Formats: sequence, C-alpha cells, structure tokens
Amino acid sequence: MVTTRATWAYRDRFGDGFGRTYFRRFGSGVVSSVGLGTYLGDPTDAVDDDYEQALIAGLDGGCNVVDTAVNYRCGRSERVVGAALERADVDRDAVVVATKGGFLPFDGERPADPAGYVRETFVEGGPVDLADLAAGYHCIAPDAIEALLDRSLDALGLGTIDCYYVHNPETQLRVRSRETVYDQLEATFERLERRVAAGDIGRYGVATWEAFRVPPEADNHLSLPEVVERARAAAETVGRAETGFEAIQLPFNIHMADAFTARSHEFEGDRRSALSVAHELGLDVFVSASLGQGELADGLPPAVDAELTGDTAAQRAINFARSAPAVTCALVGTSDPDHVTENVAAGTFDPLGARAFDLVFE
Repeated sequence: MVTTRATWAYRDRFGDGFGRTYFRRFGSGVVSSVGLGTYLGDPTDAVDDDYEQALIAGLDGGCNVVDTAVNYRCGRSERVVGAALERADVDRDAVVVATKGGFLPFDGERPADPAGYVRETFVEGGPVDLADLAAGYHCIAPDAIEALLDRSLDALGLGTIDCYYVHNPETQLRVRSRETVYDQLEATFERLERRVAAGDIGRYGVATWEAFRVPPEADNHLSLPEVVERARAAAETVGRAETGFEAIQLPFNIHMADAFTARSHEFEGDRRSALSVAHELGLDVFVSASLGQGELADGLPPAVDAELTGDTAAQRAINFARSAPAVTCALVGTSDPDHVTENVAAGTFDPLGARAFDLVFE
C-alpha cells in the first residue's frame, strides 16, 4: 500500500530533476503529475512485453502513478502492472496503483462467443444478476464490484489497491433511470467503504468518460455533487466518520476541455465545471486521454502550442493537461519505452500558470 514516507522518498530520489509542481500532493504524500496508463494495445504476449518494459522505464524514471482496469486488454494489463512492480527498482509503497471495475473482463483473450462467456462466467452461478447488466457487459451492482475488486487484487498480486474506481457508471443510464443509478452507486459505495476499512483499498472514486462533462439535461449526465453525497451517506451507513471517496477520473485535453469549460454541475446555488466542483470538494483528479489517444502527439492548435513548454508536441500536450486547475495527474499511455521517456520528460518543463491557462480559453 502506498505510504506517505515512501512517496516523499521517491520524490527526493529525483532531486531537482523535474520542474515546479511536477510532484503534487496526494493525501499526505506526493505523486508525479504524469502517470502511466495501460488501456490501448492488443491482448498479446508481444504487447505484454512492451508494456512491462515501458512501465519499468516509467517507474524508474519518475512516474509513481499507474492506472489500469480489470477489463483492459482482456485482463492482461493488470497482470503486466503486477509484473512491472516486481521488477522495477522502486519500493511498492512509493507507487499509487489505481484500477477500475464495471466492465466485465475476458481472461487473456477475446472469446469466440463474448455474450456466452459473460453468461457462463459471471451470470450463471456468478456474482452478476442479469437484471443489473447494461450493454451486455457492464455491471456496477455491489456483488459484481466486490468480485471484480477481488479479481484485480489477484491479477495485480497486491494486498491493497491504492485507488479503486467504479468504471463509467453512466453506461447504466442506457437501461435505467438516473435515480436508480445513484441508488446502485450508494449501495456499491457501502461495500467499498467496508473494503477501505479492511485495508483492501486505500480510497475509491469513479472513473467516467462523459458523465461529468455533459450538461444536466443530457441522458448520460451524472451530478458530481450528488455522487459525492451518496458516498458520504454510504460512509455514514457503515459507521465511518469520513468517506473513502477521494478521487475521480475523466478525460481532459485541448480538444476535450469541457471538464474545465462546461458548467455541468449545480453546486452551492451556482453552475460549476467538474474541475471546479472537484476542487471545492477536495477530490484528487486524474485526467485520461491527455494525448487524445495519440492524436495530439502529431501537433496542437498553433495558438495553444505557442503558450506551452516542451521539446515535442506530446510533451506540450501533456503539459497542457497538467496545467488545468485541480488536476493531480495526467495519464498517458505507456506501451512504448521510448515514448515513456519522452512523456516523463514533459515534467522537466513547467506547466502554465493559472492566468496563462485561462487565457487559452479567452
């Protein structure tokens, strides 16, 4: 489990090698503001090998945040993360390991009959009630999330997951009402509060794609203040003084900046952006798609590019994501060791200041 002492020691290991605010507060510890993502890539041994080498390069080079999910690359990504943690020259307690549950995973490869696999593995005598499925493969009911959490602990080979996300809960809005989704989240949060108390997870949150960036009238909208309120209620139900809901994940880059620009949430009598609300609620924010799944490595809009520091377009795009207010860490895909070195080096440059960042949108 990540510890305060180990993360500060990790930071000190790099001395003045990074720019200001590269390491940022995470609870009482610190984390790098560039993190290692594991989403993209085929579920093959060759890609596993690339990921393992890339993750080791990142961990040894200045990134102490690793993000994955139980379903990424048919379950292979979690296994590779576990292997990389074993081989890297880094104390496990210095690394924040985050994973997610919600999408039902395959086991190493895509089966010939995905629907049949889900039915046989998870529904027939398993932890998933057919009535709780959305899109045929998504479930955030309490029993399912607990089973997926245990599966992740086994795949990672860890005793504790530092940050556990309920993955894309807005998927459930395709088949049930918003109020029903909130109720299901609260019930699942109760289970996660108990797992925090047991030491199986350090903290939890939700990882979303659209839910926190779209307006309240959108079909796939979820209210961040309401989700946090449900977590607080869950903590009270299980007798915990404070909730373990401490983090969110959502996309952010120059082309997907609505977490900052869109006033999508009613909060304290005003309409606020997701990043603004997260800041007010004291949540850590981990942003995905910092490079637009690679698109921004080829270049940024000239007016924005001119304001950013970095030797390459990828570095400048990462530094844009790191510059957004309330962002703790910008996640970047890590399947290529050479790209990891380039991406980590973005942290040797300073991000935009608050005023300069605001001017990008004026």
